[in-house]
Amino acid sequence: MLKNPLKNNNIDTPKFSRDIHPDFSKTLRNKVNTYFKTQNKSRNANATMVVKTVIMIALFFVPLIVLASGMITSVWMLFALYVLSGLGMAGIGMGVMHDAIHGSYSKNKRINTLLGYTFNLIGANATIWKIQHNVLHHTYTNIDHADDDLNAPFFLRFSPHAKHYWAHQFQHIYIWFFYGISTISWITTKDFVRLKRYKDMGFLDKKHEYEKTLMSMTAWKLLYYSYALALPMIMVPYAWWIILLAFICMHVVTGILVSIVFQIAHIMPANEFPLPDGEGMMNDNWYAHQFATTTNFSPDSNLMFWLTGGLNYQVEHHVLPDVCHVHYKNLTKIVSETAQEYGMPYHVKKSFVHAIGDHTRMLRSLGKK
Repeated sequence: MLKNPLKNNNIDTPKFSRDIHPDFSKTLRNKVNTYFKTQNKSRNANATMVVKTVIMIALFFVPLIVLASGMITSVWMLFALYVLSGLGMAGIGMGVMHDAIHGSYSKNKRINTLLGYTFNLIGANATIWKIQHNVLHHTYTNIDHADDDLNAPFFLRFSPHAKHYWAHQFQHIYIWFFYGISTISWITTKDFVRLKRYKDMGFLDKKHEYEKTLMSMTAWKLLYYSYALALPMIMVPYAWWIILLAFICMHVVTGILVSIVFQIAHIMPANEFPLPDGEGMMNDNWYAHQFATTTNFSPDSNLMFWLTGGLNYQVEHHVLPDVCHVHYKNLTKIVSETAQEYGMPYHVKKSFVHAIGDHTRMLRSLGKK
């Protein structure tokens, strides 16, 4: 578990109340533990999860292997293989590395670490993700300046507390382009920018840790570029720019899928964007905060559950991040009933389309001054 140096910073480290619903956590945990005990199940990955892992990794690598073989005979086949690889990339991001880096895939830390490296294999970086997602996003969900997922470029506004610019009134229109190129940003500049920022925030403070992380990140990205782009450019008998365009299409597929799934969980009309008071205190406990800032979608869709790595059950994920996503569907009744018992909201949209519609309306609302 990464330490959180922000806890020593009174400016950007909100503190949650321990006096409001102090027994909620114990009640929820007892119910969840009872479920796993009575069902004789592990809270980690099961056989279904292992099969899914193999499928997603194969879906990413097999098309790239075919590309590297030089057997491509048409442009449409080139693009089709890259798109398939993009689907596998999204599957790894949402359904494999996400659980592994949270430590919920296996009881064995080495297995979690190994599968977490699949994020490096698709061009991103597991170390940066741990800080951005596990520490900053999960701890300070939807809190301006603390949740790094809200820290967008100036032309995007994800929080009602962020500075407003004239262009924001159109963000609900142009944001889909930026969702599409989001993973291109990840594999090029984003990780390096965040690495420097996280170092300045107090993370990566061990001796030479920053330098080692920088070297490791660079090596992983060079490896990714070598088999995902350079090798196909050498082996496929088409102009380099056609292959580059197909490579970009792969990332557009991944970027759109991943961005939408994560964004519709939090940037929604019903979700709150609370701020701490002058002393850095939030007006609720951490669990209540997660319910207030998170939304589920498509709870009845088994296909959506499988494709998104259970992220359509974001509420369950946020309050039980140490449980593998294959169990979320069976835990939703426990979580929702416990929330109701303690008077906490439980946001859910009945379909993916409804969720996207509300997300778009929220972006439009945030774009208004």
